[in-house]
Amino acid sequence: MKTHLAALGSLLLTAGTLLGAPAAGAQTAAYPTTPFDVTVGASYLRGTLTWYNRSVGADGTLRAVGCHRAWFGAYGASGQELGTWSTGIKCDGTYRFNGTIPADGPGGAAYVKVCLDDVNTPSSKCVRYNRP
Repeated sequence: MKTHLAALGSLLLTAGTLLGAPAAGAQTAAYPTTPFDVTVGASYLRGTLTWYNRSVGADGTLRAVGCHRAWFGAYGASGQELGTWSTGIKCDGTYRFNGTIPADGPGGAAYVKVCLDDVNTPSSKCVRYNRP
């Protein structure tokens, strides 16, 4: 009788382990991403936005001919600004950046404005990127 109980217990333990194990190849879904490209003359911003629940990651390259900065603004579905982030002023070179734009509002960011600012003139070029 003890052998039957031990075998039954072993069978139940094995079945419980298999039922609780994740399926082979199961992975956590990745956060959605959007490529961006804002170009003015020979200067540009290129990279990827990563859409998290309450923030947006910005990873890329700023190529500055003259002095420029990268500016990012996250906006909610009703158009309210949720947060901003910028690189600061960069001159005559190519610079990598990686930043986080706060988007702590209901539903997170619905879209992000990516701007290439020219610090020598009051101009900038902005492109809107919607959350996928």
